[in-house]
Amino acid sequence: MLRLHVDDYSPKYYSGKWSWDWKKDALHFEPHNDLSDAKERYITTNSFKFLRTMNQEEELVFRHVFARADTTYDTNSVVLNDIRDLVLFFMPSEFLSYKFVEFMHHRAVYHLLHSLTIYFEYYLRMVEFVMIRRDELSGQMGQIQSEQTNDMKRVFSVYLSQYRMLVARNYSIIVKAEGDLGKFYHMKVVNISATIWEKNFHEQLLACSTQIVWIAMHRRAYNIIEMEMNRLFRSDYFVTARTEYPTFSPVERSLLYGRSSKNMNYRKQVSPLIQELENPKEEDLPILWIEERKYRGTNIRIMEIELEYIVPPPQLRLIDVAHGILGHPRKLYNTILELDWSAVRYCNLSMKHDPYFMVRQPRLKIPKIDEMKRHQMAETYETFYKINEIYDLPSHAIYLKWVKRDKLLENYRAGGLLTSNYLRAENELNRTSLGPSVDQIISNYRKAMVKHRKR
Repeated sequence: MLRLHVDDYSPKYYSGKWSWDWKKDALHFEPHNDLSDAKERYITTNSFKFLRTMNQEEELVFRHVFARADTTYDTNSVVLNDIRDLVLFFMPSEFLSYKFVEFMHHRAVYHLLHSLTIYFEYYLRMVEFVMIRRDELSGQMGQIQSEQTNDMKRVFSVYLSQYRMLVARNYSIIVKAEGDLGKFYHMKVVNISATIWEKNFHEQLLACSTQIVWIAMHRRAYNIIEMEMNRLFRSDYFVTARTEYPTFSPVERSLLYGRSSKNMNYRKQVSPLIQELENPKEEDLPILWIEERKYRGTNIRIMEIELEYIVPPPQLRLIDVAHGILGHPRKLYNTILELDWSAVRYCNLSMKHDPYFMVRQPRLKIPKIDEMKRHQMAETYETFYKINEIYDLPSHAIYLKWVKRDKLLENYRAGGLLTSNYLRAENELNRTSLGPSVDQIISNYRKAMVKHRKR
């Protein structure tokens, strides 16, 4: 039986907007090719202009050159690398240096982005909780808070601080330049740093991290994510007063920012991430060893954080945890990772069968009354097992592709062709080289299977 396959040479995402044509009395589609200066085309993050969407030409180049190949591991699920590649394609041209592209693919940066995604998943739920409680306590029909409500808020604040502590651990590894991270520091003379270069490098990392977290969180609450990201990595002195940013009361700030957040003179002020590591609680110290060694003890909360962090995104549904769009089926999203609701309708999701939290609302689990006492009285035992992670670094050729991104786009717009499935098959038929032997192909396959099964 002959099976026809749709060629991936045709665009899948039609970028533009619909408007009503009163002359023709019908809907009219206006592509973004004619809206290069429109607000729908760009989004500004820390004064840098990122693409918000892509036209058909850019989509073809992205899918054929930069997107993750279908032959990679867990290609059916959305992973953090998919979001990172999309942001690298959307970022401004001044970001396209070999050193920054290599830095964004580093293992330490991946862990930082992973922990940021987990933190903001919980942080956005906390902000929603604070807004709801604000409405419930205000007005003539305001409710009276009980002592149990205040205890619950304290537990929520401690949980958020624990996720923040995990982000601070990963960020401190980058700041201290552990391992091979020292080559990304700009040094003019021995032990003298090039401050301007490092400032720009930090600004670029912060802008890309904001974009990655925003896309991972279903592109919602952008202003809250941008405000909290600037506060985390800098301090409140660097958070500008904008009407789009929410304003929190001192009580709400203490709930969201935690017990370690302190504002001092700007000359002595350090970032809230570093403040989390200055005086950690003894019962929270095992968090610093998550993913380095297996936790052994009676602290259920540490076990939950460890499980939530070390489980790969494609397997999050097995522990009933949601981290934005991570782990969702790739077929439910278009090229720019926007949810295709027409595809969701045919997934037969319900309140009883909803592994990706698309029908159910992600919620805060109400803690037990003695949660803090149990957390403080838990015991930690000696660790015998270390956790080894398999992280594949891209090749030198892939880094060069990202650096030449603009040239590839200009070449395609000037009339250059991308290789379609038909042309690729024709070139393979005309190729005279024999390629690898059968034994080599079998050996490579077995090595790949052994590596993937260890994950």
